[in-house]
Amino acid sequence: MVPEKLWELFQQVVPPAPTRSQGGGRRRVDDRTVLAAIVYVATTGCAWRQLPPVFGASWQTVHRRFTEWSTAGVWAKVYRILLDELGARGELDWSRCAIDSVSVRAMKKGELTGPNPVDRGKKGSKTHLVTEQTCLPLAVAISAANVHDSLALEPVVRSIPPIRSRRGPRRRWPGKLHGDEGYDYPHLRTFLRGRRITPRIARRGIESSQRLGRHRWVVKRTVSWPLTPRRYERRADHFASFVAIAAALLCYRRLAK
Repeated sequence: MVPEKLWELFQQVVPPAPTRSQGGGRRRVDDRTVLAAIVYVATTGCAWRQLPPVFGASWQTVHRRFTEWSTAGVWAKVYRILLDELGARGELDWSRCAIDSVSVRAMKKGELTGPNPVDRGKKGSKTHLVTEQTCLPLAVAISAANVHDSLALEPVVRSIPPIRSRRGPRRRWPGKLHGDEGYDYPHLRTFLRGRRITPRIARRGIESSQRLGRHRWVVKRTVSWPLTPRRYERRADHFASFVAIAAALLCYRRLAK
């Protein structure tokens, strides 16, 4: 569940274990064991209470460590390191990127949820993402399911970090950004052009989103991978952590190849 290379990257950002005073108490479960259990939950979508005992740690311990690491921003840091590694190897294609969103049902409702217009008004959340030409996510974000896609474009594009390049300075903005008619607003086109990004957004009533499908399929493919786990968490930061874990695992798989 946790290959050696991924564990080395994780060790760069994980907070040090708290020191214990001499005395009794249970021995602290190894961080790598807990990380393997968290990856299992993230990839299978099982509830915390369904965690198999084979990991040698109770689900309460794993959930507690997951909360600590989420508060420390560990998952976002690992994701950022992996993007830098891929960029330094020249694995990222910035020529064309695509933006889209996918909705999931919030099983226990909670923060950043809203009535999903495509799921009979049931409570849900959205994952917004920008992917580069080879389907790797450059930025991810979450919102309530009833938030219009156009409201997420600016914050998601701004959240793309400066990523290392094989040659030259770090890069942050793609050459072109493809999107469907949900992003067809003049102020969004102005925002993109202000960052030297050519907007390739379907115009409502003029262009069909299908016409741009030969470029937008990359984000659809990324969404079809396990990037958006089912939401069992009430806390928005916990759900965001699972999305970051999924994005980091996608990047790691590419790096491992």
